[in-house]
Amino acid sequence: MQKRTNNKKSKGRKVNEKQTITYNLPEGPLNFYISEETASYGNKKPFTVYYDDPEHSLRLLKGDCIEILNQARDNSVDMIFADPPYFLSNGGITCHAGKMVSVNKGKWDKSKGVTENHKFTLEWLKACQRVLKPNGTIWVSGTTHIIYSVGFAMQELGYKILNDIIWYKRNAPPNLSCRYFTHSTEIVLWAAKNTKSKHYFDYPLMKKMNQGKQMRNVWEISSPPAEEKKFGKHPTQKPVELLKRLILASTKKGDLVLDPFCGSSTTGVAAVLLNRKYVGIDLEEEYLGVSRKRLEQAIRGKEATLCL
Repeated sequence: MQKRTNNKKSKGRKVNEKQTITYNLPEGPLNFYISEETASYGNKKPFTVYYDDPEHSLRLLKGDCIEILNQARDNSVDMIFADPPYFLSNGGITCHAGKMVSVNKGKWDKSKGVTENHKFTLEWLKACQRVLKPNGTIWVSGTTHIIYSVGFAMQELGYKILNDIIWYKRNAPPNLSCRYFTHSTEIVLWAAKNTKSKHYFDYPLMKKMNQGKQMRNVWEISSPPAEEKKFGKHPTQKPVELLKRLILASTKKGDLVLDPFCGSSTTGVAAVLLNRKYVGIDLEEEYLGVSRKRLEQAIRGKEATLCL
């Protein structure tokens, strides 16, 4: 639904009227809407609703996450998981399924240079910080190629860094060049909105999941199995097991989880299984299509389990 409003001043004074367009997605359990001003975007919305399931509190938006989040309701999201571009598409090679393949993932993963890459990181992290609730937290995954820029940007923006999780991939592919150690880890930074945040952490559950001992920050979890790629795969897809643990650790049932670079929506699948609300954003329709199929499968599987 589209609403137009004019900002008017008192009579007798010459004013420049500024027309604002507000695009309200239906008010519902997601508590998340988008607005925009004609001064920024003209009459073109910065997004399209690719998939909307109010019954299960799920939504996929197609568009640029920075533009969308800058127009979204502030203080509306409980948790964010972000898996941003690693800027690794440089024409090199890697190993996948025992075969030599190109590292190129798409235009979205091409580096624009250190300065521009960091500027982009600052912009999307700032947009995410704006929509986080006062006590909300964000998880950001990355390799050494991007994670230090992310950590520095968090410090620049006033986030409070809580932990770094070392995700150890027990089934990581070999290094074909034999000139480096085999890459078998990714770092996931966990941060609160700011230093005043009183973040949520389900310590008892994490301890229970770790056989009664405090859970450490090194997690051994395999890469996504073939079953999780049956509808198509994303080049940086994360395993559902990893996202389930992140969500369980930092949210409660009914909380809103956002993924600004959702890809194939592993975050959304985990949210469905754990009774959380979900908004995913991506530019690529191919991956949004995979996301929709995975989300619908997760809903069917969950409902079938409840009927047993």
